Amino acid sequence: MTDQIINDLTIQAATVNGSGSQTANLVLTRAIFHMGIPVAPKNVFPSNIEGLPTWYQLRVTPQGHMARRDQVDILVAFNVATWHQDLRTVRPGGVVVHEEAFSTAEARTDITYYPVPFSKLAKTKIQSDTLRKQLANMIYVGVVAGLLGIPWEALDHAVKRQFLSKPKAVPINLDAMKVGFDYWQDNFSKKDPYRLEPMIGVVDGKVLVEGNQAAALGALMGGVTVAAWYPITPSSSLCENLIAYSDRFRTDPKTGEKRIAIVQAEDELAAVGMAIGAGWAGARAMTSTSGPGISLMAEFAGLGYYAEVPVVIFDIQRIGPSTGLPTRTSQADIGFAYTLSHGDTKHLVLLPGTVEECYEFARDAFDYADRFQTPVFVLSDLDLGMNLWMTPEFKYPDKPFDRGKVLSKDDLERLRGEWARYADIDRDGVPYRTLPGTDHPAAGYFTRGSGHDEHARYTESAEAYAANMDRLSRKFETARGALPAPVIDESSKSPIGLIAFGSTHAAVVEARQALEAARRPVDYLRVRALPLSPQVVEFVSRHERVYVVEQNRDGQIYDLIRLALPPALVDRVLSIRHYDGQPIPADAIIEPLLQSEAVPV
Repeated sequence: MTDQIINDLTIQAATVNGSGSQTANLVLTRAIFHMGIPVAPKNVFPSNIEGLPTWYQLRVTPQGHMARRDQVDILVAFNVATWHQDLRTVRPGGVVVHEEAFSTAEARTDITYYPVPFSKLAKTKIQSDTLRKQLANMIYVGVVAGLLGIPWEALDHAVKRQFLSKPKAVPINLDAMKVGFDYWQDNFSKKDPYRLEPMIGVVDGKVLVEGNQAAALGALMGGVTVAAWYPITPSSSLCENLIAYSDRFRTDPKTGEKRIAIVQAEDELAAVGMAIGAGWAGARAMTSTSGPGISLMAEFAGLGYYAEVPVVIFDIQRIGPSTGLPTRTSQADIGFAYTLSHGDTKHLVLLPGTVEECYEFARDAFDYADRFQTPVFVLSDLDLGMNLWMTPEFKYPDKPFDRGKVLSKDDLERLRGEWARYADIDRDGVPYRTLPGTDHPAAGYFTRGSGHDEHARYTESAEAYAANMDRLSRKFETARGALPAPVIDESSKSPIGLIAFGSTHAAVVEARQALEAARRPVDYLRVRALPLSPQVVEFVSRHERVYVVEQNRDGQIYDLIRLALPPALVDRVLSIRHYDGQPIPADAIIEPLLQSEAVPV
């Protein structure tokens, strides 16, 4: 054994989709987190239901850095089809826990092997024929616990946490883990340097939450009353969590009456149509989907923009075009969602970069939609939405809802009925509206997706159309200053800057730490909304070179930033792009930046 490596390793479980491995993976993750150790899991799964390879990476570091597939310290090999491929991902000196039947005749000699007869143990130790396949994965958790020194108390806690709603499943899963734990104790002596030790205070006040779960809770806190959706990976769990939360927190305990209407529509087009109709009627309404669904919503998005109807649209991005890779992550819907629909259309777009912001932006999106009477897009992605992330505990809202410029009966009395639905009274581009059912003879108006004047009367007047479009542009500019501002860190005082957004943030954090250690520090701006804040241009102006990091092929935010810059600053901006469907690793930022910086300006 070499010097011990404590609390700094990556575990990869290579299994088969549909085998029940995800439950075991989550139990292992929660057990390590219960020890007070930061964890960062990634689930890489195929788009079919069962049979293809799936991988789960769990990175353990004191800093909580994100997992990456190409640097594995401990491999749990359950899938013979990927056996040799998986071996290549293990670092020299690493560990392989594998099914005993797998051949190691031509395997690597620079790693340590722990063969375990998982199939035989499952057959002889697990009585349930129907659960044997799934519980075999729990045996691996017990083996890894023995290997790394995870205490039984942490395993017990993790299983009970995982099966909160199914307490009868706890004993049988604990028994299966005990099989693996005992097998390790009885058959192996440790030959590797890896182990885990409890940490104190590092994860205090933090929880493990998926981004879609956080967004569902945020929508609940934002006052959503209508959600219409159609299932699609990777957004389905957002509305599924919303259903669970509404059943728990938005159901009258006495009457059983639901306070949120959640409708599974026949397709994405119908879903957004229902949501826009509900928003027009005064509800706080939403839908959630992914790129293919956004494609179908283009016409209704234009209606919401031009008729000025509030609605919130969650886009949990995945790889495209077309069906693409449904279970791989991407940030390639930015340009599309920003200008969705034909004609001169621009939408408000929120770009959460952490699970905490998934919660906060989902909550606040309904305020923005009401305040600016327009569709608001919240763009997360598969990596952020469907993986567990450590996050500070969420804060309960401390302010009332912002319903915007809604005229009440008393308001209409004071106005003596003199108001116009699309008039720019305050010169901020945002008109006044009434809600259906307002008890006043002057409350009614037509909602028009065709040409209209400020009184909502149909017209094809060139002057009226141009005036209306100019007002919508003023509203867009008003919103620019109200949306979440960029997060800026210029503490390094470097002439070099990084700009990123969304889930890329995690890789940027690690990359900056590595660059700081190499005495090549960089400043950082994280974009959190479109339209871009003026602070983006100011950030570029203060740096000699700025690299825009994003997970798409075409550099979509890079292009938007360049369009916003004065000509003298355009050449300062360069693009770093990652688009293979895997979450961007820190090295994908560090390496091109260092290569470029090696060349004199």
